[in-house]
Amino acid sequence: MAHLTVKTYPSEVLNKIAAPVKTFDDGLKTLAADMFETMYSESGIGLAAPQVDRSIRLVVLDLAAGTEEQGSHQLVLVNPEIIERRGDVVWEEGCLSLPGILGKVKRSRYVKVSATDLDGNPFEVEGEELLAVALQHETDHLDGILFVQRVSPLQRKFLIREYTRKQNEERYGSPDGPTF
Repeated sequence: MAHLTVKTYPSEVLNKIAAPVKTFDDGLKTLAADMFETMYSESGIGLAAPQVDRSIRLVVLDLAAGTEEQGSHQLVLVNPEIIERRGDVVWEEGCLSLPGILGKVKRSRYVKVSATDLDGNPFEVEGEELLAVALQHETDHLDGILFVQRVSPLQRKFLIREYTRKQNEERYGSPDGPTF
């Protein structure tokens, strides 16, 4: 397994609609395994292929990531599609592509998703609360949508500004960017 590089905002691949997976081979299985390794090492619970610069409709999830049960609840969705939604919930979300930023997002409390596994076999998964939020968040990535696009324009402006400030501080030691 290999650790992949997580693309961060404003990387172009994060804004593209990902292509459907048509080939179910060992390469796809290897990519999914590498995505799990990357997700775990980055302390995430979900990762979409566009986040690792692969513009295909592939998602990995493990709500037990970071616990003793890590790896026992892995879920791989190829070409996922939300086919049913019910209720509302507001959840504070973060994203590996916007590290250090959290925002409250209104989502459906329950979703049903149709997908295929790594061998191309169709299945459905139902989720409530955190699983529903994670399924929606990762499916959004496949459609070129980041969670900050699901908040109010004012909150989005604040979150992007905060993200930029943190990135500048990390890169240059100053929230205002480089000094000359």
